Amino acid sequence: MNKFRFTIKIFAIAIFMFAFVSIAQAQATRTWVSGVGDDANPCSRTAPCKTFAGSISKTATGGYIDCLDPGGFGAVTITKSITIQCEEETGHILASGGSAIIVNAPAGARVTLRGLSLEGIGGLGTNGISYIGPPGVLNVQEVVIHDFAQNGINFAPNGAGNAQLNVSDQTLIHDNNGGNINFSGILIKPTGGATANVSIDGVKCSNNANGVFADGTGGGGVTNFSVTNSVLVSNSNVGVGVSSSGANFGGMVASTTINFNVFGVAVAGSAAALRLGGNTITHNVTGVFNSGGTLESFKNNQVVANLTDGTPIPAVSVSGNIVN
Repeated sequence: MNKFRFTIKIFAIAIFMFAFVSIAQAQATRTWVSGVGDDANPCSRTAPCKTFAGSISKTATGGYIDCLDPGGFGAVTITKSITIQCEEETGHILASGGSAIIVNAPAGARVTLRGLSLEGIGGLGTNGISYIGPPGVLNVQEVVIHDFAQNGINFAPNGAGNAQLNVSDQTLIHDNNGGNINFSGILIKPTGGATANVSIDGVKCSNNANGVFADGTGGGGVTNFSVTNSVLVSNSNVGVGVSSSGANFGGMVASTTINFNVFGVAVAGSAAALRLGGNTITHNVTGVFNSGGTLESFKNNQVVANLTDGTPIPAVSVSGNIVN
């Protein structure tokens, strides 16, 4: 009897190990999706899956999902390091409820999204991209995000550590909740003590409530962000702004066009800081606005033709010297 039980136990362990190995082998470094694919497929190039959600479960950590054609590949929650790239054939996500992409991966995970079109279907979707996991890295490149009820990108890392967001390469974020000033094209709002380091380069944010906004009310740590070579236009509240009375939230805006907003640049709260260099701030209702924060200039901005240009901006002080 004991020998029989021992044999059964060994047999059960062997089955478990075989299943484990089979699952591991099923996860490929590179997978593919297609509008005519099937999630029952192995997600290979010749037998692609139909959705990102179906493909991600068959893609190894650190792997790649590619698009074979410009299909609609469905909303997805990302729970590991991965790259979704569709430069040659745009990958569409139509989100009729919730967020198009949720990133909730382990601490230190690296996620890259490239060549996607995220569509909120007239406000039925909540956020284009919502980063809510522990601190890691999110790269957004050549992505179009539009018509969501709240934010184009909601960057809200949660937990101690340094989180990084990089948005670049002609990413276009437009028409996301133009009526509620709590939402933005790109909202930076770390929580749980997270520190956010954000780089925005070559991006256009238009017809949102705010273009780019760093919000210090979420209980995050220090936030540093930069906006360079970008266009922040026709947002119904602020082109670029920062608000914080607790944790230090600071930003640098350079070589950027900021026009046709209610406030071109806005700073509020004793722990909020913004420094400006080489920007064109024009045709806003108010060009620059400061309510108790730090707003400084490298003295090479063009603040002109706003309904109200705003008060003069003090020069940035570097190592005790005034930079003009």
